[in-house]
Amino acid sequence: MTSARLKTGIVLATLCLALSGCSSYQPAPKAFSEATIQPYRIDSGDKLRINVFEQAGLSGSYTVDQAGYVAFPLIGAVASRGHTLPEMETMIASKLRQGYLRDPDVTIEVDRYRSVFIMGEVGQAGQYSYVPGMTVQNAIAVAGGYSPRANQANVDVTRKINGRTLTGRVSISDPIMAGDTIYVRERLF
Repeated sequence: MTSARLKTGIVLATLCLALSGCSSYQPAPKAFSEATIQPYRIDSGDKLRINVFEQAGLSGSYTVDQAGYVAFPLIGAVASRGHTLPEMETMIASKLRQGYLRDPDVTIEVDRYRSVFIMGEVGQAGQYSYVPGMTVQNAIAVAGGYSPRANQANVDVTRKINGRTLTGRVSISDPIMAGDTIYVRERLF
């Protein structure tokens, strides 16, 4: 092989290696946008305010544990992960009817959402409180804004949807959900 051919081969191999890093790009799956318009699903780390009408001893704030359960007085552990708030209200009322209360009126609201995690090229990477209606751009602002090397066009978001963990690239104007992990990449140039 001549020297010129060898150099050309090395340049092509290097270029292929560099471009192969770009092939890991994954646009956000359709489920990403669909998940943001679905009813909120409870998961570990959520703190719920459960109110049983005229039952002060049962009403209060309860945290969903790592296994996805809420420890509730009288009825014990209630499976919560993946359920909506109305589903949880029905489950707790149903269990309370089984020998404890005649006709319980249960209401549940989220007292504190599980955190979002912001990593990569931001001022202060870490764990932050989620606020309903939050966008990627809002979350980055909470984390101290972009670092000087940040790619400000889009980010990678990792989200749990229907028990599966998915990662996709989204615009900074996209909404985020409680429990999301946002990764701000470094720009190439």
